Amino acid sequence: MTDSAKVLASDLHFPPGTDSFNFRDWFAGLSDTALANVFTTITFAVWLTVAILIVFFLWAYRKPRIVPTKRQWLAESAYGFVRNTVSIEVLGKRHGVRFAPYLTTLFLFIILMNFWAIVPAVQISPNSHIAFPATLGILSWAIYNWVGVKKHGFLGYLKATCVPPGAPVFIYPLLIPIEFLQNLILRPVTLALRLFANMFAGHLILLVFTLGGFVLLQSDNLLIQSVSVVSWAFAIAMTFFELIVIALQAYVFTLLTALYIQGSLADEH
Repeated sequence: MTDSAKVLASDLHFPPGTDSFNFRDWFAGLSDTALANVFTTITFAVWLTVAILIVFFLWAYRKPRIVPTKRQWLAESAYGFVRNTVSIEVLGKRHGVRFAPYLTTLFLFIILMNFWAIVPAVQISPNSHIAFPATLGILSWAIYNWVGVKKHGFLGYLKATCVPPGAPVFIYPLLIPIEFLQNLILRPVTLALRLFANMFAGHLILLVFTLGGFVLLQSDNLLIQSVSVVSWAFAIAMTFFELIVIALQAYVFTLLTALYIQGSLADEH
């Protein structure tokens, strides 16, 4: 690599690492102040996501009609998709309608947060920072545990969750700690890590191919320069693949949350 390529690679943080996820870039020179932590690319994406969801549904249902308008149909389609394919399908009609608003909000919030990963000038999902998936995982954990305790009572919920029905009593000392760890401790962790890891890895992959193309272009060798086109082609292809991951991870997170709620409402596991 030539000196100019090395300089460019350094400026572009290539190869990308953990520094590629630090975005204190809105107020240069204020990196040590609270203001720099508030106004960043990540916080902008989060607050704009919240604003988009609120404004969209207020706009869609401003004047609801029996025969829906296009905007009302769009909002109802988004709600109906989650309600019918996730909420009612997993929880049944009675509980499915009850939890459909939360599950729809969760799905739309995650998919919009993920979508920032491929939006030009932003190109990173807030969910590539563990704090946001962890908060969503804890929220779902609190809801399904609260639902279970409300239905069964605290001790009854612990029994239904941690004591496998039909298992021999002599293996309870082995099974109960495993069930407790799996059902009450690890679920929010796995929810958060699955979403975080996919968005983190997607951001790194796109950076490798995008920034790698610029580094290759700075070479003095014409053949190496031509390879930059291949790198950018892979970046475009991976962007389309990332679009699939964006939707899939939002669906999986919502589906698992519905399954956990269903398990909390069930009489036996």
